[in-house]
Amino acid sequence: MTPTLVREHLAHAGSAPPRVNPRKRARDWSEIQERMLVPLHETVHERLEVGPGTRLLGLGCGSGLALLLAAAKGAAVTGVDSRAAHLALARDRLRPDGPHDARLVQADSPADAAGADDPPYNLVTAYETIGGLGDHDGLDDTLAAALPMAARGAAVVLAGWGPPERCATSTVLRVAAKLAEPLRGARTWRPARRDDLEEVARRAGLKPDGSGRVACPFGYADADSAVRGLVSTGLFDTAIAATDRKQVGKELTESLHPYRRPDGTVWMPNVFRYLIARVP
Repeated sequence: MTPTLVREHLAHAGSAPPRVNPRKRARDWSEIQERMLVPLHETVHERLEVGPGTRLLGLGCGSGLALLLAAAKGAAVTGVDSRAAHLALARDRLRPDGPHDARLVQADSPADAAGADDPPYNLVTAYETIGGLGDHDGLDDTLAAALPMAARGAAVVLAGWGPPERCATSTVLRVAAKLAEPLRGARTWRPARRDDLEEVARRAGLKPDGSGRVACPFGYADADSAVRGLVSTGLFDTAIAATDRKQVGKELTESLHPYRRPDGTVWMPNVFRYLIARVP
């Protein structure tokens, strides 16, 4: 969901969840889940007129689909992520010998991607799942490190889940919270709040400059693909730690029943929200 919007949060924080293969997780994310967010990326790019004059810094860029979409419009893109398996897939998409002006950096902090002679960025994207885990300290730190690399007036895009009543996947994600209950106090899913994005922007010292909502339905070929895609977001990592991967898969499959179509496909309407803020 998450960098990248729905992200592998625990692995990003340096504590890989048990019984998780990072390469398989990254492949499931890039092949199944990441494309669900294309409407969000395209809407943001159109609204901000992303093109040849854009220098974009993607925080938590994952396997690079959002960067690829921006680069295809002529933007010069830099992606930063701590996850080697995800970045390996991003490098396959944005090859150094390819037609795009792209740079990818494996680092825990975007400050590690700063070059002394680099011109400032005029667009920073932080497609974190705000409202996903309820703990945004990591995102606060990431923004604090990234904003000195941005030009005055640069756009910073934050994004997250829309209202729970507009997100069918919220019902499924409640399984994560239920299964994680034995690990009280652990980071787990919670519904988005109305002002989550504005609160993150306020703490970062950014000035809100518009927002919007985008329909991002989650569609899967079958229930197995849905389980793999949802688990790849990292939102079920605490549930896996509290139980096991098999139990999580079983509970997820049952929760998907209302969204299965007669042909076996799974379809869940969702709305995501984005906020555009400006560097003062």
